[in-house]
Amino acid sequence: KRSNMTENTKSSLTTTLLEIGPVAVFFLIFIWRKGETVVIGGHEYSSLIQATAIFIPLMIISTGLGWWLNGHLSKVQVLTLVMVIVFGALTVFLNDERFFKMKPTLIYVLFGSAITFGHLRGQNYIQSLLGDRLPMEEIGWQIISKRLALFFFALALLNELIWRTQSSETWVYFKTFGLSSAILFFMIFQYPILKKYGRLDEL
Repeated sequence: KRSNMTENTKSSLTTTLLEIGPVAVFFLIFIWRKGETVVIGGHEYSSLIQATAIFIPLMIISTGLGWWLNGHLSKVQVLTLVMVIVFGALTVFLNDERFFKMKPTLIYVLFGSAITFGHLRGQNYIQSLLGDRLPMEEIGWQIISKRLALFFFALALLNELIWRTQSSETWVYFKTFGLSSAILFFMIFQYPILKKYGRLDEL
């Protein structure tokens, strides 16, 4: 078991680093090029669109590396990559920042809707996805799953409010640090449920 846990930890760490890498580069390029435009074919491209143009191939490469190293990709990873390619391409080719800013909204709405749809069908997709790695009583999974659906809908609403009312710089900071922090705090606040209903002795 200890060997399997070590392998899972290494795999999770690698996956996390591959996911963080492109986002970190996106943020650094945006900050570096802030206020600087590039003129191509008579069109001016802002720093956000420049960062997006580099972010897309980086996401493709990092996802490909994740598949090569782990031997598989989760449905969430595939969906995220598809959304990045589609909305990123629309952003760059149409020279319109709004498409990339709307991407998190649509992703979180899809995640929240999928979880809700599962509950309506009497299925818990979160439990199916994580149950083997984190043994817990069914009632615990139901609580966390319902909270997660509401959390995703709240993030979608918050993203819409931020990008529609604030500057691109504020939105980039929110996307890079705000969303990640929100997810981290959400996970921390689920500890009481894990402690009450988790079967940690089975790990």
